[in-house]
Amino acid sequence: MFNLGRIGIVGGGSWATANAKIIQEKKLPINWYIHETEVIEHLKKYGHNPLYLSGASFDPEFLNLTNDINELVENSDTIFLIIPSAYLKFAFEKLTLPLKGKTVISAIKGIVPEDNLLVGEFIHQKYEVPFDSIGIITGPCHAEEVALERLSYLTIAFTDEKKAKVVSELYNNHYIKTNISDDILGTEYAAVLKNIYALAAGICNGLGFGDNFQAVLISNAIREMKRFTDTVYPIQRDIKDSAYLGDLLVTAYSQFSRNRYFGTKIGKGYSVKYIKNEMNMVAEGYFASKGIWEINKNHNVYMPIADTIYKILYEKQSTRRLINELTNKLT
Repeated sequence: MFNLGRIGIVGGGSWATANAKIIQEKKLPINWYIHETEVIEHLKKYGHNPLYLSGASFDPEFLNLTNDINELVENSDTIFLIIPSAYLKFAFEKLTLPLKGKTVISAIKGIVPEDNLLVGEFIHQKYEVPFDSIGIITGPCHAEEVALERLSYLTIAFTDEKKAKVVSELYNNHYIKTNISDDILGTEYAAVLKNIYALAAGICNGLGFGDNFQAVLISNAIREMKRFTDTVYPIQRDIKDSAYLGDLLVTAYSQFSRNRYFGTKIGKGYSVKYIKNEMNMVAEGYFASKGIWEINKNHNVYMPIADTIYKILYEKQSTRRLINELTNKLT
């Protein structure tokens, strides 16, 4: 019978803090890796993260806080990766202990830059963790609403249904409901793609397009997502499920969506450099756009929205011209 054993979390941002809050509802001890020493000291003394979701309270007696990744891995059987994809390799650069034999669960909604791999694929290839020991957590869910204990839904994906059910029980509480899935790659790709489409929604908002066009854009985006996921990982899935369509909708429309915000700034004419310096959090869609572009070279899926965002961000072509051209490709 599978059990989680000792729980570890890697990451100190808003989504990591939200997940730690959810898990602490079960009154379980948590090993928690946070890079910043000052955040660790603040959590120990005051019981909240001073940088993210400061309203979420923790009992320090249930927290084993560390900035030593080897200590975290040594003391944990199930490790939750909840860190921006761009920082994952940095967090693991001093890791000398094996991950093989651990259960690794990714709540990262991005692609590992340069490697152009999903986090699950990266952990499998780099650290030899078998796919049946890798899980994925996806939305639709924003950290800010978790902190406010507003009803939210998560999807837990494993190839092994029993493992998915165990993690679901860990997460279920009065403000979190869970679904389970065996689509570990499809749900992870969907979590990556929805950030790109949220950038597109933001860019169009910044350019002055209204709700009527946004509806067409997102209906085309979900079809584009289906074409891609069905090509790269062809298993039975319902693209209307919450892990796909629901996560896309909340990321494209929510006031809390950093990707939509990033896109809106692009649409208004701000540079990528300016926006990245201004934001306190990472917009995963920026890195995902390049990763999906590179991956799709091997698949040639028709992806006019994702292709447009890549050309705007990385080829620095005219935003308005490319969006105007995109409007003629949507139906």
